[in-house]
Amino acid sequence: MPILFLDFDGVLHPEHCHESRHFCCLPILEDALRQVPECQIVITSTWRLEQSYETLRKRFSPDIAAMIEGVTPRYCDLANVPNTLVGYEREAECHAWLWANKVPHRYWVAVDDRSWLYRPFAKSLFLVCGRTGLTEHQGAQLAECLRALG
Repeated sequence: MPILFLDFDGVLHPEHCHESRHFCCLPILEDALRQVPECQIVITSTWRLEQSYETLRKRFSPDIAAMIEGVTPRYCDLANVPNTLVGYEREAECHAWLWANKVPHRYWVAVDDRSWLYRPFAKSLFLVCGRTGLTEHQGAQLAECLRALG
């Protein structure tokens, strides 16, 4: 059962777009996730710092919202960041969530548009162009990637 760590800005909509375009790429993500119904979702987006977990879940279709397991902790709240993850905030947050939920060895993918938040050449990073957000082609690739981890 794979875990998908999900960013919003630059993934579910283009970075710095008008709020009328927020979540315009969400249907692409949801179509991909429906192909891997055993996948679990954890929100890594900074939106988790400003909105409640329930408010974030309501942005998704009910079947996809049911797959959302939680949000990652904030980097500044992490007590024991391994030396190899210092400076790679989002990846450290993902690892902290995995350890806190007693699944540190589960396969996971992080969908994000900011590579510098992860170690160079991170195998678990599915990088999206922040100017466009998740495209149809990338949605198909993501579904394939998640099925391979399942």
